[in-house]
Amino acid sequence: MAESAVKLHVQDISLSFGGIRALSGVEFKVRTGEIFTVIGPNGAGKTSLINSINGFYHPQQGRILFDGQDISALPAYRRAALGVSRTFQNIALYTNMTTLDNLMAARHIHMKANLLTGALFYGRARREEVAHRRVVEEIIDFLEMEAIRKSIVGTLSYGLRKRVELGRALALEPSLLLLDEPMAGMNVEEKEDMARFILDIHERQGMTILLIEHDMGLVMDISQRVMALDFGRKIAEGTPDEIKHDERVIKAYLGQEG
Repeated sequence: MAESAVKLHVQDISLSFGGIRALSGVEFKVRTGEIFTVIGPNGAGKTSLINSINGFYHPQQGRILFDGQDISALPAYRRAALGVSRTFQNIALYTNMTTLDNLMAARHIHMKANLLTGALFYGRARREEVAHRRVVEEIIDFLEMEAIRKSIVGTLSYGLRKRVELGRALALEPSLLLLDEPMAGMNVEEKEDMARFILDIHERQGMTILLIEHDMGLVMDISQRVMALDFGRKIAEGTPDEIKHDERVIKAYLGQEG
């Protein structure tokens, strides 16, 4: 794989918490513009992996390259500024704010106005506010959230809050989107909507997506490549069809037949 085609390269990372080994020598590449899915049973290290990529955790060993740049030592906000955005397994929104305000909050990383112009709200600050609102309104329209744009997030259903969180991640204008179980806890209709949005994001924007998901039917339908983890180690990587028939994956995750 040409290095120019690699968006993310995780090189031999290991992460421990005291005597607990969360990740052990994990290595893989995510190609630019693909949907790459990570699967594995509970406790396999999937969320620890995403936390390491976005800078919440710092592995004791290995490197993480993003667009060829070593970001291993960078804090999370610096990685976000470079184009790494994420959603969380457990929703992390400002529940007392509206949908619109939650999305606008994610735009702070692109704001250039200083404290004075921001407080007085004139000139550059006003123009910047209008530009950010335009981006946010496009996301609200894209994710079909017009009806809840002024709703307090804490009053929304679980599925809608998941959608708001996806919108907030998109508001950072990332080139790599990390989705940590975006469909967990949803009903069938909500899952179908979320899958449609993920595919639209990928197809319309050419977004590189790293996805963690337990719904194997969905994984097989939308992923281009899949990696399986078990006890913090990579046990398999390949196309969905290859993973589906891999004996190590069947034993560790899908369950043996009969």
